[in-house]
Amino acid sequence: MKIRKGDNVMIMKGKDRGKNGKVDLVFPESGRVIVHGLNQVKKSIRPKKQGEKGQIISVPQPVSVNNVMIICPSCHKPSRIGFSVTEDKKQRVCKKCKGKF
Repeated sequence: MKIRKGDNVMIMKGKDRGKNGKVDLVFPESGRVIVHGLNQVKKSIRPKKQGEKGQIISVPQPVSVNNVMIICPSCHKPSRIGFSVTEDKKQRVCKKCKGKF
């Protein structure tokens, strides 16, 4: 998987289309990522103890990797990622400006 924890990404599809965020969690087996502060859904929590009130909280949901694009740190545009191998080291490269991640 080309996207890692800590990368800045832009969501390309869905209700948060066009918004940027930082990747918090990566699920490589299912091909999904959780982006900080985006793709939130409301969830109701029942009271656990007597006298406690129930509440509604926002919970982030995973987004498919196919629906996000990484933002290049050098050209600051969403772009695809390639790989370059130099001296036994594999490094991610921006397809637009050839900048390294």
